Amino acid sequence: MKKRAKFGIGIGVIVISMACLAWLGYGESKTYYHTLAELDGLKGAERNQHMRVGGTVGAGSIHRMTGRVDFVLEGEGKALPVSYVGSDPLPDTFVDKSQALIEGKPTTEGRFVADHVQAKCASKYEAAPGGPNATPSDQPKTAPTGTTQRSSM
Repeated sequence: MKKRAKFGIGIGVIVISMACLAWLGYGESKTYYHTLAELDGLKGAERNQHMRVGGTVGAGSIHRMTGRVDFVLEGEGKALPVSYVGSDPLPDTFVDKSQALIEGKPTTEGRFVADHVQAKCASKYEAAPGGPNATPSDQPKTAPTGTTQRSSM
């Protein structure tokens, strides 16, 4: 009986340890999305959280240096200076006036230190409806007037 009790206690300790680690990992991995206008209103612990912010990269604001890239994220009448210090290379679509989503933490000096930058796909990659490459199957289908359509469903 002692052998079973020791085994049960060992399994219990392992299960409780794994649950604690899972809970702590969940808390650390949460990322909140804030707009540029909301950043000024964040206080205390909210300001120290890992967060996402989206906006437009300011024209002429990208400055590449050794170990970091500085740029300005604009939107909603606000501007946020950003320093990207992540290890991943920036996407090719990360250029002036492109939409970007950054992840990181704001500093007390008003700068945002990003550890991840994602450039949103530009609309130039979307096909124009009815454009030169459109096929007849892309065009909307309408029924002739005076007829009814039946569904086989």
